[in-house]
Amino acid sequence: MPPILSRRAGLALALSLPLALPVTGGSWPGTAAAQAQMRSGENWPAVKCERYRKAYDEAIRRFGSKGLGPNFLVRHDAFIESGCQTPPDVCPRSAEELNLANIMVMAGMNAGLSSTFMPFACRK
Repeated sequence: MPPILSRRAGLALALSLPLALPVTGGSWPGTAAAQAQMRSGENWPAVKCERYRKAYDEAIRRFGSKGLGPNFLVRHDAFIESGCQTPPDVCPRSAEELNLANIMVMAGMNAGLSSTFMPFACRK
């Protein structure tokens, strides 16, 4: 059975959603929770960091740390210890590191975090 949408049409639809939701009065999942927390006086950066830390702990519990290099782990731990405030400098190099980075990006999105929150970047 052929796909309902071509890849190109699917991409166009996905890219148009961020524009359509605000116009139609919709919002992204997690947005309402984030706004409610900010109104209640919680420290949103600390809330985001705690959500990220919990997701990271769960990912390590589920998938383990085999294949994660010491540089990756040290930089990632430093990011969390800083309250998730250091500039992104955790560079996934091995397949396992890249897999964990992808898992963390998805977990972060599910927790209401933005993609710019993530600590992953390879400068060179």
